[in-house]
Amino acid sequence: MAGPGHNGQLKSIVERIERLEEEKKCLADDIRDVYAEAKGNGYDVKALRAIVRMRKQDAEKRREHEALVETYAHALGMLADTPLGDAAIRRELSAAGHTSTADAPFQLPADA
Repeated sequence: MAGPGHNGQLKSIVERIERLEEEKKCLADDIRDVYAEAKGNGYDVKALRAIVRMRKQDAEKRREHEALVETYAHALGMLADTPLGDAAIRRELSAAGHTSTADAPFQLPADA
């Protein structure tokens, strides 16, 4: 632990931290302003935040995460009413030996 002779150094460190905290607050305010500008121009701020978060991630880790989310969504039947979901269902039925959707345990939408 620093003794009494290091008060000047301690004061300097505390002041530097305080300056950096103020800069961090200013940057956060600037970022908030940019999001407000984007919203004013018709952009969805939630989507922008997701994009910024995605761009920070490693590409391979992002692909792994997206594949896992898709797997979970498929397992929960969340893709069933989409063209991608219909194609996945057809593939699964074919792999299970069903020759048509009529003999499947469920039906695809009529327009599929």
